[in-house]
Amino acid sequence: MLWFKRRHPNARPTHRLAQASLFASLSERELDTLQSFMHARQFLPGEVIFDEGEDGQALYIVLSGHVLICRHGGIKQPIAQLGIGEFFGELGLLDDWPRSAQAVAGQSTELAVLFRGDFERLMESHAQIASRIAMQLARYLGQRLRGMVGKTAVEAGE
Repeated sequence: MLWFKRRHPNARPTHRLAQASLFASLSERELDTLQSFMHARQFLPGEVIFDEGEDGQALYIVLSGHVLICRHGGIKQPIAQLGIGEFFGELGLLDDWPRSAQAVAGQSTELAVLFRGDFERLMESHAQIASRIAMQLARYLGQRLRGMVGKTAVEAGE
């Protein structure tokens, strides 16, 4: 008797959340569980998702459209442009620090949002899923930190 269905390594993911590298280690069933903790949000072009200085309370995953990350009022020169499968606001899951930049919808955009409280509930009820997400998040933050340190070393002429 087959109790669970494994995804073939070369199979295309059918779950929209599977587009995000943050959730790459999760099975379809685990993605379904995670989905029950997520909130869908739609934004019009130019609509502010969050402002620089606001308290960080959530992680956002781009399901369609794109998001511009910029300094307040600097939409014409964004720091980053994020597309489908990319995520932002990840530190909002971990601490209460204010947002360091503004996020604006670059076009009609759909996001999946995981609020800190929902992530804490996920940790309590589905610890294995939450720990996989936390490990992917730690890897991502580590890569970003190594990239920043490497860039600083190059700029310093080392």
